[in-house]
Amino acid sequence: MPKKKSEKKQKSITKSTKSKGLGDTLEKVFKKTGIDKVAKWVLGEDCGCDDRKEKLNYLFPYYKPECLTEDEFKYLDKYFKEDKKTIHPQTQQKLLKIFNRVFHQNKKMTSCSSCFKTELHNKLHRVYIEYLDE
Repeated sequence: MPKKKSEKKQKSITKSTKSKGLGDTLEKVFKKTGIDKVAKWVLGEDCGCDDRKEKLNYLFPYYKPECLTEDEFKYLDKYFKEDKKTIHPQTQQKLLKIFNRVFHQNKKMTSCSSCFKTELHNKLHRVYIEYLDE
């Protein structure tokens, strides 16, 4: 017996992408309950929901990073102690390799320094600091 259109639509709605963190989960809950529409009605189209979602995903991610190897820690230790103003492509490539392994990502090289700083540098620094606290 063929499925009804409503059954097919419901299945596609429930089968969504996996949440990266708390922000994605809250967004799904708000959409299911209709809170997102109320927020947009009260606060306008730019209610700040996307910024909040990204911030919550950053602060409360659902993945567990891998541990640094001894060589990776030594490299990061040297890198963070030098505090350079510019990052050479070879350095960025090495940091990318560490980042991608530790965070199960597949990030690529970028010429945007602010993108590099917010996406890679800061996350690697947080992991590095954890090792210093031990």
